[in-house]
Amino acid sequence: MNNSFQLDKTSLMQQSTALMDKHFDDSVYTEEQKLALTCRILFDNGHDSGLSGQITCRASSPGTYLTQRLGLGFDEASPENLLLIDEDLNILRGQGMANPANRFHSWVYRARPDVQCIIHTHALNTATLSMLEVPLVVSHMDNCILYDDVAFAKAWPGVPVGNEEGEFMVRELGDKHMLLLAHHGMLVTGKTIEEACVLAIALERAAKMQLIAMASGDIQPIDPELGLEAREWIRRPKRNSAAFAYYARRSLRQYPDLLNSYVVPSTR
Repeated sequence: MNNSFQLDKTSLMQQSTALMDKHFDDSVYTEEQKLALTCRILFDNGHDSGLSGQITCRASSPGTYLTQRLGLGFDEASPENLLLIDEDLNILRGQGMANPANRFHSWVYRARPDVQCIIHTHALNTATLSMLEVPLVVSHMDNCILYDDVAFAKAWPGVPVGNEEGEFMVRELGDKHMLLLAHHGMLVTGKTIEEACVLAIALERAAKMQLIAMASGDIQPIDPELGLEAREWIRRPKRNSAAFAYYARRSLRQYPDLLNSYVVPSTR
C-alpha cells in the first residue's frame, strides 16, 4: 500500500473518489418515490411557498414527465398522487391538473436533453436575494457545488405560463444548470433527481449565506481554479446519491408512512 503522506493532492483525490464509488450505493428508490421524497425534502429545507413551485422529472416515454398535482403542497406529495403528463400538460395518469407553469419545463426539456429533472421554487432566501437584482456570489467551499453554474436573469417576464416565458427561461439558462430569476426564485436542473435536489438545497443555503455576508461587509472572491476544483470534487454522482439518501432518511423520519403503500404502476 502506498504511503499516503508521499502522495500529491491529485493522487489523494483520485483515491478518495474511487473509494466513494466503491462504498456509496446508488439510489434504491423509484423515480416516483424520489420525486415525492424531493418534494418533502425541499419543504423541510425552506422551499415552501404555498402552492407555488413545480418539480418534474422525465418519464420513460419521450415527451412525458412526472410532476406533483396542483393544489397540493410539497409536504403533501406522495408517489400515489403524482401526475404523468405530456408536453402540453395533458394528464396521462393520475387525477387533477398540473401547474400551468409547467409549460416552461417542457421548453427546457426540449432544449436540454442532458436534463432529467427540473426544480422551480420560491424558497425564502433565494426569493429575497432575487429582490435585490444581484446574482449569486459563490465565496465559500460548501457553496462551490454551484460554482460558475448559476445564470442570472435580471428581467422579470411575469407569470410563467406562456410559451414566451419558456423561451425566456431556456435563453437565460443557457448551458448552465441553475438560474436565479430576479423578483421570482430559482430554476434548478439536474442529470438526475438526486443531483437536482442537492443543488436546490445548496442554492437556497448559499443565498442565505450571501444575504448575511452582504449585511456584514463586502464579499471577497475565491480563486476561480480552486472554485472549479471544489465543484468537481463535491458534485459527483455517487456523492449526490449519498447526500440524497441522507436527506431522504431525515424526511422519512418525519413522514414514516410516505412510501409504505406505494405500488409501482404497471404501465406509463
